Amino acid sequence: MREVSLPRLVVAAPSSGSGKTTVATGLMAAFSERGLAVSPHKAGPDYIDPGYHALATGRPGRNLDAFMCGPELVAPLFAHGAAGCDLAVVEGVMGLYDGAAGRGELASTAQVAKLLRAPVVLVVDASSQSRSVAALAHGFASFDPQVRLGGVILNKVGSDRHEVMLREALEEAGMPVLGVLRRAPQVAAPSRHLGLVPVAERRADALASVAALAEQVRAGCDLDALMALARTAPPLHCAPWSPSAALAERARPGSADEPAERTGGAAGRPVVAVAGGPAFTFSYAEHAELLTAAGADVVAFDPLRDEALPEGTRGLVIGGGFPEVYAPELSANAPLRGAVAAFAAAGGPVAAECAGLLYLARSLDGKPMCGVLDADARMSERLTLGYREAVALSDSALAAAGTRLRGHEFHRTVVEPGAGPAPAWGFTHPERRVEGFVRQGVHASYLHTHWAAEPSVAARFAAAAAARP
Repeated sequence: MREVSLPRLVVAAPSSGSGKTTVATGLMAAFSERGLAVSPHKAGPDYIDPGYHALATGRPGRNLDAFMCGPELVAPLFAHGAAGCDLAVVEGVMGLYDGAAGRGELASTAQVAKLLRAPVVLVVDASSQSRSVAALAHGFASFDPQVRLGGVILNKVGSDRHEVMLREALEEAGMPVLGVLRRAPQVAAPSRHLGLVPVAERRADALASVAALAEQVRAGCDLDALMALARTAPPLHCAPWSPSAALAERARPGSADEPAERTGGAAGRPVVAVAGGPAFTFSYAEHAELLTAAGADVVAFDPLRDEALPEGTRGLVIGGGFPEVYAPELSANAPLRGAVAAFAAAGGPVAAECAGLLYLARSLDGKPMCGVLDADARMSERLTLGYREAVALSDSALAAAGTRLRGHEFHRTVVEPGAGPAPAWGFTHPERRVEGFVRQGVHASYLHTHWAAEPSVAARFAAAAAARP
């Protein structure tokens, strides 16, 4: 157990759409421009916002999800990601007190703030209110006495007169105003069916947007007061998460969950190829860290551009993203589709989540994909969204049958059929159904998981890759 002393802030809001991402990313960029090493974090499972955080800070954006990883891992994962930094900024999820449906505060921004003992800055969309803003701030500050609301940043303020009315109301309520931002549509990032367009798809424009956010926040927020508030966070008493220590703790002697044998690949390590590029942008940083600690060499490749898997590939990870946006281009890369199909047919270990599931299907919106699975995928009008509790139903390179994990679904596509003869998962909450495919070395499913919650998954996959000839 260590004492972790680090200035930190949680950026929250009364509801989604209030401007959390604008403020959090702008703060990260503005403090980074001051020469501070800023650690970026996101409460909840979202993959897209951390990409913007990484642009703002030059460090990997990391998620803190109390549902998928458990409350006990929030502080250790935070300490791991923030090691060596001068300041940490945590962007919240949804409204401050919104969490997993039917589970009270679980996975809410409020819970993360309490676990991190961090002061909260409330971003309020003030566009349609004046004095009522004081009642809103008072309610959020008093709802849970363990959540320390240190002040508000007013967003979408319409005029100087509007700002005066808002400030007077909040002063009367004793609530500090730490910033005022005017309406500025030029800094907004474009959105589509699952939220913001990821950084990898618009890097030059995203850099310009982040720079504009930094300028807006620098001009409208009291950075010195925000830093002073961040410094009031007391020390955390926890052991920072470590991928090697997590693997050692979960490994069982003689099991397939032990770290991979040092055979094959550079320096005797198996190569695990991880899909990236604009079509496959969803990944948690801890997954690559766990695979590396388990004895694998992680090598990225881009299915839109690369016509072959990385040399020496013995394991293949295809995570989430937006293949539906790039279906024609993915389909046109027939050499790589053939290489993926051949690797899977030879029994190579493949872990595919959501976008990876679509890529392994026969077709996506009528465009030929890899044909590894006897299934077809298409866009749908229905959004599937929410946390899931799952149990592995079939032994695979990723998980032994009976392994229990918590995960997250987030997609507007449908795969038919939804499960193969050997399903990947049985969902136990909030609904009971089977989902996904296990076939030879392939594990493919819609379920997004966070491997820090169950490091044996990474160890098992790395071991399967090492066992390949």
